[in-house]
Amino acid sequence: MDAVQVIAEPRRREILRLIWEDELSAGDIAARFEVTFGAVSQHLKVLRDTGLVTLRKDGTKRFYRADRQALGPLAEYLQAMWATKLDTLARLAEAAEEAERNEPPS
Repeated sequence: MDAVQVIAEPRRREILRLIWEDELSAGDIAARFEVTFGAVSQHLKVLRDTGLVTLRKDGTKRFYRADRQALGPLAEYLQAMWATKLDTLARLAEAAEEAERNEPPS
């Protein structure tokens, strides 16, 4: 499986976003999803097998971080995509806040 196929899966993209800046344990990553730990573990395995994340073991814990260098040109695409989503979320929040302020009292 190539990198494009791997990041085409939304949960894998979300995992990469979570570990883009900071290293997180597998348990911390899994806690952010509404699927089983096993399902998240499988996604982490695919990311690891394709070299898109680094793994550090500390005792029984496994810590993951996105490998931006391995992602190559896809790294810029992912960052731009996440920035666009954040901009959209901010605009929606501001619009909701404005609508609430303009709502007539009941």
